[in-house]
Amino acid sequence: MTSRQFQGRELRRLHSGVWVWTGHEMTHGDAIEAARLAVPERARVSHLTRVQQLGLDHGPLDPIHLSIVGDHHLDLDGVFLHRTEIMPPCDPVGVSGSAAFIGYAATARVIDLVVVGDWLLHRGHMSPAGLVELAWRDRWRPGAQEALWVARYLDGAARSPGESETRVFLQFAGLPRPEVNVRIADDPHAPTSDLWLPEWALALEYEGSQHFVDPEQVRRDIGRYAWMRSRDIEYLQVTAAMRARPRAVVLTAHALLVERGYRGRAPEFGPTWDLLFGRCPQKEVSWQPQPSARRLPAHRRPA
Repeated sequence: MTSRQFQGRELRRLHSGVWVWTGHEMTHGDAIEAARLAVPERARVSHLTRVQQLGLDHGPLDPIHLSIVGDHHLDLDGVFLHRTEIMPPCDPVGVSGSAAFIGYAATARVIDLVVVGDWLLHRGHMSPAGLVELAWRDRWRPGAQEALWVARYLDGAARSPGESETRVFLQFAGLPRPEVNVRIADDPHAPTSDLWLPEWALALEYEGSQHFVDPEQVRRDIGRYAWMRSRDIEYLQVTAAMRARPRAVVLTAHALLVERGYRGRAPEFGPTWDLLFGRCPQKEVSWQPQPSARRLPAHRRPA
């Protein structure tokens, strides 16, 4: 193409040397690819952008994060180019799941780190041991200490952000930590509970949009809850609207626990609770946290 063609109305400039046809509706994936074309080939997609590229719809889309080795300065609209001395583990496109999580941990809230970390673990983009090993080895990286601190709160059995958030709502308020996505009885016909508190026979079930619009999902839910009622199992259905009021979720769950015989401490909404909605403590972790012993199936386990 000639320089004159680039001046026409059919092309729109995104970055220096990167253009798009004006009739094309840009996706976030397109924006990431445009940013990659505008930076040196040795740069890699990183931080939250890498997680979004892997498939998680969570957090802000801007800016797009990339990392590069060396003191390379480049001012691109909507792009943050992180400079590092040593590139973390990566493939030809982006950094590994563990490296992306560590980078994101430098600035993210604890609750967002739990959501992102659970998702990466559940889909096999990182492993508990791999995360701890990389963060411990590269403790000098921004986010490494935070990643080590939050690792103890991750659970790769969580299948959705709603399950992850509801679990840590209870935990950071001082209530017992539920088991995640386990069969609630030895009966092979017993359903699996999103969050299960076996001592009190209480199940917390996160109801995403598919539980209301998918007829087959609705049918399964009716059967599952009928099975629970027939065996005196209490359950709390948690919706997206309820997640927007986390204290109310905790207080409702506590009331049900008390009805089922719970005699532990009541929920507390003090410094530990506030920590969930802020950044990780800014202190060096001098020990290696022990990740959950739960293992992913072999076909879901990262190399």
